[in-house]
Amino acid sequence: MVTITEAYVDAAALNAAAIKNGRDLVKKNSFPKLCRSEDGTLLFGECKGSGKEPYRCSADWIQEDSPVYRCSCPSRQFPCKHILGLMYAYTSGKTFTVESIPPDIAEKREKANQREAKKKEAAADPAAAPPAKRKSSKAALAKKRAAQLEGIGLLEKLVRQTVQHGLASLDAKTLKLLGDQAKELGNYYIPGVQAEFRELLEILAGAKEREGVYTLVMDRLLRLHMLTKRSREYLEARVQNPELPMDTDSALEEQLGHAWQTAELKEQGLLERDASLLQLSFRSYADTARGEHVDEGVWIELGSGRIGMTRNYRPFKAAKFIKEEDTVAAVVQTKELFLYPGGLNRRIRWEDMTMREPEAADYAAAWSHAIRSYAEALKSVKNRIKHPLADKHPVLLLHYSRLGRTEDSFVIKDEQGRQLPLSDTADFGQAATVLLSQLDAVWTRDGAVLVRFSHDWSTGRLLVQPLSLITAGGLIRLAY
Repeated sequence: MVTITEAYVDAAALNAAAIKNGRDLVKKNSFPKLCRSEDGTLLFGECKGSGKEPYRCSADWIQEDSPVYRCSCPSRQFPCKHILGLMYAYTSGKTFTVESIPPDIAEKREKANQREAKKKEAAADPAAAPPAKRKSSKAALAKKRAAQLEGIGLLEKLVRQTVQHGLASLDAKTLKLLGDQAKELGNYYIPGVQAEFRELLEILAGAKEREGVYTLVMDRLLRLHMLTKRSREYLEARVQNPELPMDTDSALEEQLGHAWQTAELKEQGLLERDASLLQLSFRSYADTARGEHVDEGVWIELGSGRIGMTRNYRPFKAAKFIKEEDTVAAVVQTKELFLYPGGLNRRIRWEDMTMREPEAADYAAAWSHAIRSYAEALKSVKNRIKHPLADKHPVLLLHYSRLGRTEDSFVIKDEQGRQLPLSDTADFGQAATVLLSQLDAVWTRDGAVLVRFSHDWSTGRLLVQPLSLITAGGLIRLAY
């Protein structure tokens, strides 16, 4: 049976409210019946509800990396608070009686086994496999591409209007009009491009003095110009030749609204097998330009040292029905790690996984991948952010021989003696450097720091925000 910890249950919960409600059920002794199977792969029980009959809930690990949760309650949140409460009862040491597996669950297990057997037979004999699902018709794809091109044309028009008005003369009424027109971009299957323009309008609307954000606005205008230019070239090429391969060297397809499926990523070779990952940092924030909450985790693949990102998008209107991701302390092991097209810090995902407690060897592996030359790191970052369409906030793991404090700031020093000042950045939304003053001395030597770079447009300097610290024996998160 999988090792169930409180962290494991927290990670399964839809959001923080679900965690609280599940824990409250245990505190209130709402489970008159708590049972487990003899082999430990099934927890099941009954929980008091608002009606006469209790809710019957279960957590099934017959397939360890793909748990199945069941409950008789009508909740649309899943796993519901009753299932979470069942698991919290187990982690808190409540007594679970060993009983036979209920007949209805045994029947569902048997049907699942039959489906799995059929999949294996199909994989072994492709000729016997059922017909593949029909792909989208060429006519539908051509229609979508034409709509996207029309949307790009509308965006170009809006950008011209913004510039022709003059940045200094854009009043609230004009910005609202442009914002209303920007909403129309949602009809053209280009959500990422639409978000870029709405973010520009937010910067202009929120600036007390336009002169203070002039450089930033010009950068965003350049980015929009390059994005529309490249999008138009790409879409026109795909219209002329629908057989052209998809762009897997950048995030352009995703910006144009394509939702990558795991089958597509596997077909493109964007896959790494038998990966072990350790989460180094986590944050949730509201992206008002996209109209979504974003749960963002920063992970290191312990074998290769690759720094990747998980991003869970929850639209504001449907956020309460979508699982809210949370920080993960365990090591995640997956047979297939999917890599999205992109740059330095690719978006990653997995379907099935197992979790285990991190060991000293895991921290040592992460620490060993840290970049030891700041000159090399800064050269790489500067070359990347110069490109208008590149990610402006690359994340790197840097080794430091010393971490200390000067009169102005905390600094890290590499083995060549070069120093980098650390500072908080307003766009990140979390203060971290203040926590460095609480470090024990052991953390100030021969460690690694996960940092997020930002470009300060007012000074032209690179800002370096610390996110976490790693030594060969442990991890301290400054953002979680």
